[in-house]
Amino acid sequence: MMIEIQQILPVLISLPIVGALFAMLFGKHSEKGISYSVILATGAHLLLTFTFVGVWAFRHFEVINIKEVVLYKMQGYEFFIDLYFDKLTAVYLLVGSIMTFLITIYSSFYMHNEHGYRRFFTNIMFFFFGYNVVILSGNFETLFLGWEILGVSSFLLIAYYRDRYLPVKNAVKVFSIYRVGDIGLILAMWLSHHLWHENITFFKLNNLALVHNQIAHHQLLALSVAMSILLTAVIKSAQFPFSSWLPRAMEGPTPSSAIFYGSLAVHIGAFLLQRTAGFWEDMLFFKVQLILVGLVSATLSTFTARVQSSIKAQVAYSSIAQIGIIFIELALGWYDLALIHFVGNAFLRTYQLLISPSIVTYKIREQFFNFEPNANGLTKKLPKKISYTLYMLSLQEWKLDDFLYKRLWLPVKNIGARLNFLNLSNILIFFVPLLVGAFCLLYFKADIPSEIAQYIPEIFALIGLILVIKAFTERRSVRLSFALVLLNHLWVAMAISFNDNVNWEHIIIYLSGVLLFGLLGFATILWLKKLERRVFLNQFYGHSYEHPRIAFFFLLCCLGMAGFPISPTFIGEDLIYSHIQSGQLFLAVFVSLSFIIDGLALIRIYARVFLGPHHKTYHESAYRSS
Repeated sequence: MMIEIQQILPVLISLPIVGALFAMLFGKHSEKGISYSVILATGAHLLLTFTFVGVWAFRHFEVINIKEVVLYKMQGYEFFIDLYFDKLTAVYLLVGSIMTFLITIYSSFYMHNEHGYRRFFTNIMFFFFGYNVVILSGNFETLFLGWEILGVSSFLLIAYYRDRYLPVKNAVKVFSIYRVGDIGLILAMWLSHHLWHENITFFKLNNLALVHNQIAHHQLLALSVAMSILLTAVIKSAQFPFSSWLPRAMEGPTPSSAIFYGSLAVHIGAFLLQRTAGFWEDMLFFKVQLILVGLVSATLSTFTARVQSSIKAQVAYSSIAQIGIIFIELALGWYDLALIHFVGNAFLRTYQLLISPSIVTYKIREQFFNFEPNANGLTKKLPKKISYTLYMLSLQEWKLDDFLYKRLWLPVKNIGARLNFLNLSNILIFFVPLLVGAFCLLYFKADIPSEIAQYIPEIFALIGLILVIKAFTERRSVRLSFALVLLNHLWVAMAISFNDNVNWEHIIIYLSGVLLFGLLGFATILWLKKLERRVFLNQFYGHSYEHPRIAFFFLLCCLGMAGFPISPTFIGEDLIYSHIQSGQLFLAVFVSLSFIIDGLALIRIYARVFLGPHHKTYHESAYRSS
């Protein structure tokens, strides 16, 4: 019976955490103890993976689906961890396990004498843990849990050289794009709850008769779920127009760039599409969009890769182009070919990135002593104006950074600029009494006319969104930005409280995490304020150099407040969505944006206060805000 080997799946998930914990037992300068702990953990993971896949294959590739842990249950709603294993899982798990084992061995030598040796390996294991959760997930909730872990660990790996400006800035930029992708996944989860009226598993999504019947009766809702999934996959796999984040993610050490951004993390978007293929494979509009995205991404990235001066950037754009082709293969239903393509691309890009330092040395020598112009190619046969235009656009990376800035971040900053009247005094005078008045209004909720009551949740959620936008764009006061994030959560809770049939137990679970981590985080800010004269948000101050323990504690507070798995806030946010009705689209959008932006605001506070160059000047000096 398969039940005999099912217990290996939770062990596979937990092994990276075990390796990280053992590594943390050694001193930060004990390189052998740290590396051996991690190598043994990844080696055991690889051995167990091969054993499990072998037994699974011997037993005729039977699909495994197990409900592992129920975190919360009520009438009509169940939050549970579900594990799923099939051919797709087997391929991604094998590739991930092999890659991680080899890279940890490579890193034990490559990272020798690096400051933060232990921190690097614990982040690696943290990332690998999130990867395992995503790959073995059996429902959207479990996948989202691993998805959030991947996002945070990616930020920490990119910002590994945390005393340098550029890695920290690019880490914040990449994390920001990740959070935009979270919007798609959150909306997909919310919409799927209303489509299926349950926490649907991927096992049920493979029941084509059930899926097709449900889609036939709810075509618009089903298409909305599919397009939300597409948005998430496009962002996670760095496809057009979000391609520019992947080269920026290469600021981390070469081993982490190789294993994660060259082979594993960047393919997660393709994994999500293939995992949900049973849902969207008969949607012609969706498949056309998928083909267009893949085609445009492959074409533009190919041109861009040819003009990059950085080896890592060349490899990054080449990987984007190949993933674009994988998207096309998925749209055409060539799932086995897409899997083979993933394996080949993952191993190739990892190898290219690992040997990139040697390539740089070789190229410099060859171009200096034996330079030969490129042979005639396609661009040589094009008219000069077209050729020069393609060259300049490729050199500028097709202005995708400018496009995202103008269409995505600039409107948010413009809104924040119009909210400069929001300071601590005005908040205490106006918004806090308004929040208290809204709470008092709850006692008279039954007496409010229905024509007015139906708009109250959206209005309160919008107030919370406005406050968190100001928190995200605040450039000076740390206390103000953090307080606004806390107030945003309170306004979201108030908005949901005015919905029909609200469960106060769910509101309490949600606020318990918010208030606990929020108050601890605010106390940490005040503590740091006493220790340092200057604690602002107008630049990166690098206080982790003097106060590493305070920095770590504040990061934990930020993650707990932002709904990091598995905090009370994380479970509470999922419970909040269970109270948003199918007709409350604006409420769902406002709440989703609030959750996404508050995570950005908190990570931005952490990065600007604790990361970056740590030199101090005790006299006023001119600087340019980033």
